[in-house]
Amino acid sequence: MEFVELWERKNDFVKTFSGGMKRRLEIARGLLHHPKILFLDEPTLGLDPQTRNHMWNYIKNINKKENMTVFFTTHYMEEAEKMAGRIAIIDQGKIITSGTAGMLREQTKTKSLEEAFLSLTGKTIRG
Repeated sequence: MEFVELWERKNDFVKTFSGGMKRRLEIARGLLHHPKILFLDEPTLGLDPQTRNHMWNYIKNINKKENMTVFFTTHYMEEAEKMAGRIAIIDQGKIITSGTAGMLREQTKTKSLEEAFLSLTGKTIRG
């Protein structure tokens, strides 16, 4: 709770927490036992930039220190490009390609991972 800066709220009911505070608590719970594999489903959704950076710095540190594998899903392409060693692009429930951000940009001849994603999956909004 100290890591996610919720120590002062340790005696409060979770239902009184804001959305961002609940997300920070979920992250802390996931890291509590220092797992060998950590699965995170859109872990930074609703987090402010300070908390997001704090969380990723912590995860990168324990990833290296404890050789922990981290799988995460995100819609934030900049985050994936910055944090992930390998990226899988999923379209309609299927992995359509994977590789490093550089490989995906090269494959699609684009300048960013977001452009690569759109090149691979299309630009139309889906229902």
